[in-house]
Amino acid sequence: MTDITLLDGGMGQELVRRSGDIPTPMWSTQVMQDHPGLVQKIHADFFAAGATIATANTYALHRDRVADTPLEGQLPDLFARAMREAETARTQHGSGRIAGAIGPLGASYRPDLHPPSEDAVGLFCEVADHLAEGCDLILCETVSSLAHARDVLTAARTSGKPVWLAMTVDDQDGQVLRSGEPVADVLPIAENGAAALLINCSAPEAITTALDQIKHTGLPFGAYANGFVQISEGFLDDKPTVDALTLRHDFTPEAYADHVMTWIDMGATIVGGCCEVSPTHIAEIARRLRAVGHTIV
Repeated sequence: MTDITLLDGGMGQELVRRSGDIPTPMWSTQVMQDHPGLVQKIHADFFAAGATIATANTYALHRDRVADTPLEGQLPDLFARAMREAETARTQHGSGRIAGAIGPLGASYRPDLHPPSEDAVGLFCEVADHLAEGCDLILCETVSSLAHARDVLTAARTSGKPVWLAMTVDDQDGQVLRSGEPVADVLPIAENGAAALLINCSAPEAITTALDQIKHTGLPFGAYANGFVQISEGFLDDKPTVDALTLRHDFTPEAYADHVMTWIDMGATIVGGCCEVSPTHIAEIARRLRAVGHTIV
């Protein structure tokens, strides 16, 4: 059968469930200050469930995100802390890889906030520099436009690490990115330096459509969905918090694993989960993969 890379699931929503705190715009970053070791525990639980990659808690670590907050000026320490939480979990588990996450500038799902390339590339390079020493690969997540894809890939490649490019698509029409641009148009960008092409943080049904647009790329490809009903209008406001989003009722581990196995049948070799995907979801995916003879690597 096939070697399958199994990513972990969503860090932010797990932190909501486990901390008991009210989310803030600096949510997953603030938790590392308020609850030391909690991020590490979540990484450990995803490893125990069968994931072979820990995605470092660096998605929201950007200058624009911490500007005018008590965390301004603390980016180096925050990166070091996030990487240390992932590395400790990996060491205790005894195996696995670490993906350094680079999230969007401005806000998620907002291609209109992506800055001009001459600014974006420099900001992304700064993040890649912080991640390079402690990660095995760089995962550019929730990329919502072609300009975003070009800029973050250009920057991430300076790290010297493999770069996985993960695009987010319209939840109602998986043929287009959140920007409205065709998913297929990302192929020449990805093939100019990415080591893998993924679809992430979108409805699983839309992801299936999107994979049909990219499955003929020569790159390894795959997907990891979120479990939201939809990306609500409230979440598109400035400085959103994760409690503006609602979990869909049919997002059980078994139902999500059905979607993932469909992607595997389409040729995907990298799968996992995004927001609302828990260790229980990952464990069910791992069980299903092994049951049909795939090897998790």
